[in-house]
Amino acid sequence: MYQILATEGKAKRARLETVHGTIQTPVFMNVGTAAAIKGAVATTDLQEIGTQVELSNTYHLHVRPGDKVVKQLGGLHKFMNWDKPILTDSGGFQVFSLAGLRKIKEEGVYFNSHVDGRKIFMGPEESMQIQSNLASTIAMAFDECPSSVAERDYVRKSVERTTRWLKRCKTEMARLNNLPDTINQHQMLFGINQGAIYEDIRIEHAQQIAELDLDGYAVGGLAVGESHEEMYHILDEVVPYLPQNKPTYLMGVGTPANILEGVERGIDFFDCVYPSRNGRHGHVYTNHGKLNLFNAKYELDDQPIEEGCQCPACRHYSRAYIRHLLKAKEMLGMRLCVLHNLYFYNHMMEEIRDAIEKGQFKEYKAKKLAGFEETT
Repeated sequence: MYQILATEGKAKRARLETVHGTIQTPVFMNVGTAAAIKGAVATTDLQEIGTQVELSNTYHLHVRPGDKVVKQLGGLHKFMNWDKPILTDSGGFQVFSLAGLRKIKEEGVYFNSHVDGRKIFMGPEESMQIQSNLASTIAMAFDECPSSVAERDYVRKSVERTTRWLKRCKTEMARLNNLPDTINQHQMLFGINQGAIYEDIRIEHAQQIAELDLDGYAVGGLAVGESHEEMYHILDEVVPYLPQNKPTYLMGVGTPANILEGVERGIDFFDCVYPSRNGRHGHVYTNHGKLNLFNAKYELDDQPIEEGCQCPACRHYSRAYIRHLLKAKEMLGMRLCVLHNLYFYNHMMEEIRDAIEKGQFKEYKAKKLAGFEETT
């Protein structure tokens, strides 16, 4: 069940009840593609840094170790020792990113594994079956993610097929949730709005999928080449056409500034690889901009990454020490940066929720954005 607790303009402070616990929104989902956060971060760490939802990838887990293996081991929660919600994305975006290796047809997509080159077929039913085997809390519908700069005619046909695929996903998930050997018979299904940067196609698609009464709705196919202004414009146009009594999810976005802009436009769920990817390269987020700890000026800097931060890195170590670890290629340096960045994102979402509850989100956003521009 989804309940809106407070609003400020279009910004929503809500909660979603799931079989694996309550999700407080707006929320940032920590990305663990292959059932692990890159950077040697364990699920016990995720508990410590305030993670609410972990996101794993259907395609990657299907390729290895295999979704049937995960099912035999009791499902993804048991497999990775995580008792809170997990969202699995459908594999659609990976198919899009494997452009040179794929062939899209009405029944689904034929493509080659990026691991061993073997031929794989995935359609709506297969995606639902894999996600059911993984037993995630929230499954994403199988869609095609067309390029944001694709021709209008291609995008229209692609979106029409995505709608047909969504109906097949809904039917298959209902079937799977009623099977006696299904691990999570309360698996939720989120549909995905597509349409590149053509607002009329997106609005029409949003209206069509809204009628299917799904558990939630995502806006996909953004942050894949268009400008930030184009992305915000699409959100301004489309979000009002998605059901207001259901959670909304902006897929694969983004920077802290992107998240603040998304929240202001009514988005509940976010995910992005930025905090972990940047952390692995020594780039850390602070309220005063992003720091590159490889820079020589941090060689003798005995301050934490950010004064007052309660993450495991800032509570115990200095910028100088973490810089040394990174320069020496010690894995601990990478791990501490990833932990800091994920904590920063998770803590920022707490602050956002608090600000909306107090009716102070507008001021909070302005102050936060001003701080980010101080990059040192």
